[in-house]
Amino acid sequence: MTDSALLIQESPMLLPLNKEKTIYDGFITVQENDFRIRILLPSDRQLKYSKLQCCWRLKQILHGYQHIIKQRLQHSSDLVSFILELKTVLEVAVKRRQVCQADPPPQYYCQLIGEMETLGWDKLLFIDTEFRTLKLRADDSCGRQHVIALKLKSKYPAEAPEFSADLPLPLSITWTPQSSLVSVHAQFLAVLESLQEFWAVLDEIDENTWVLEPERPPRGASMRRIAIESNVSIKLEIDCRHPKMLPECCLLGAEHVVAPLRNKLNANMHLWNPECSVLQNLKDVLELEFPSPATHDKSGQCFPFYIRLPAIIQRSEIRREWPLLNR
Repeated sequence: MTDSALLIQESPMLLPLNKEKTIYDGFITVQENDFRIRILLPSDRQLKYSKLQCCWRLKQILHGYQHIIKQRLQHSSDLVSFILELKTVLEVAVKRRQVCQADPPPQYYCQLIGEMETLGWDKLLFIDTEFRTLKLRADDSCGRQHVIALKLKSKYPAEAPEFSADLPLPLSITWTPQSSLVSVHAQFLAVLESLQEFWAVLDEIDENTWVLEPERPPRGASMRRIAIESNVSIKLEIDCRHPKMLPECCLLGAEHVVAPLRNKLNANMHLWNPECSVLQNLKDVLELEFPSPATHDKSGQCFPFYIRLPAIIQRSEIRREWPLLNR
């Protein structure tokens, strides 16, 4: 039997488009699913130099299998053997995708809707079309808005969801087969309440100093770099579990300006009072007043708060060492 006859027998909907039989277009069938493909062969018909084009659906299914497909092209002796190899790989990929995306039973949707009714629809910020990914809103006692994201499994609630939130520490949620969205939301609120002092410390810093980094601090950020004067700043790392204790400090700027501040910090460290705010303690220990955002906005001036490279590193040397950065 000729190669063409074997190919027709194996994939009757994949046909040559030219006399040279270097372009094949059509469909291959795997597990009762038809997938559109096109194979472009070179004039010498060597498979290792051929190109495989496919529909968007097939491309999504074969994502992560590209290296295997390339290997099969390199080692298959003819087009028929490659199609057989491709079908084998595709069958594995389709089965794996079906397992990952198996539709939950009807009880899943009934329970989920019932739990949302109990929790309150006003807490739901987002739900995807598959009812798998949810984002729930939670307001802490100071009125700050927070979001917890859940990725539900098809065996929910027997199988625990995945949880994520913008917090300065890992989110730990206790889950049992009897748990629900209500219990998750309650646990999340408890976590938020345990971080109230931490966020109060950072809110005071954000509202009363010139914060250089991060520009728009997320709730999970425990670092602040705040301005002291032109070209001088201090980087703070607040401990979310002990936010009023002396934070990790790093003074940034020219050494002749930073050295006196560092000496004050070391000499006055014993004055740190956990009963006072972190910002007030910093003022007392460093013996200075921090420029406020309001002062900066009124002055209309913008000082360069960047770390300067040593003078011995010339612009020409930087270009020689890292040419790609200047292209």
